[in-house]
Amino acid sequence: MQTKLGSFIEAWANIAVGFAINFTANLLVFPLFGFNISAGQAFWVGVIFTVISLVRSYILRRWFNGLKFGHHEQQTK
Repeated sequence: MQTKLGSFIEAWANIAVGFAINFTANLLVFPLFGFNISAGQAFWVGVIFTVISLVRSYILRRWFNGLKFGHHEQQTK
């Protein structure tokens, strides 16, 4: 089982790696579709999609946590 600090470090590492991949992909993929963007624009697009990803991950994690431990079933009884 992971410590809270270990989970925190893993979460930030995941965010950093995901952002780096997203930023690089923005610079490489957008021009293939005729959108020439600067590094600054690619950065902000990456920030927006990273925030969306964080919110999505949080919501899914909380939902699955409720399913795993039966909190949803207990609350509705």
